[in-house]
Amino acid sequence: MSRILVTGSADGLGRAVADALLSRGHQVVVHARNPARAQEMGDLVARGADLVVADFADRDAVRSMAAELREAAPLDAVIHNAGVWSGPAVMPVNVVAPYLLTALMPLPGRLVYLSSGSHFSGRAAVDGVDWQGLGPGSYADSKLFVTTLAATVARLRPGTPSNSVDPGWVPTKMGGPGAPDDLVLGHQTQQWLAVGDDPEAMTTGGYWYHRERQQPHPAVHDEVFQDRLLQTLAQETGVELN
Repeated sequence: MSRILVTGSADGLGRAVADALLSRGHQVVVHARNPARAQEMGDLVARGADLVVADFADRDAVRSMAAELREAAPLDAVIHNAGVWSGPAVMPVNVVAPYLLTALMPLPGRLVYLSSGSHFSGRAAVDGVDWQGLGPGSYADSKLFVTTLAATVARLRPGTPSNSVDPGWVPTKMGGPGAPDDLVLGHQTQQWLAVGDDPEAMTTGGYWYHRERQQPHPAVHDEVFQDRLLQTLAQETGVELN
């Protein structure tokens, strides 16, 4: 039995993977953006899930959540699922929050970051990026950055499997009812990478789609770009990830 944090687990893919992990007897820490969203997760809590609440658009809230989790039982895996599609919160939620959590929390056994096929359209440049969310952010850029973050962590922490997952375009609230991909397949890879015991699930540095390792945007494994992204986020947040 593993203990897994799933961020953004009030609905969509996050809720699906939290539900699946609970059903398999794992200990799950679910996360909601605010108390109202937390109330929607009462059934998961009733089944034994622990709950943390933090608005990922607020850096202080992310720091507080990291501090709370440092005092709790160790985590075997973290699934960085929380994300937004558009608006000012894109960079804070999709990139800065997972960066801060990775840097501030004790190292778990495994790390899984939610990517997207949209990352192929991202711009491999960090100059002029609005990390604070003062205006609308680029979803494609954010997914390129977080996919690169996953690969960077894999390089810096070789003993900890760190992977990114493209769940496909699935019919969640974000994806819309007409999305063509399978919602069940959309969360299975995250679950497999977090708790799977076959050798392939315990590899690192991969970009996965439906349990198949694929080649990401060339910038993802460019160590110069990786270091530039890490340096920029460290300067922006005042927190280094080593």
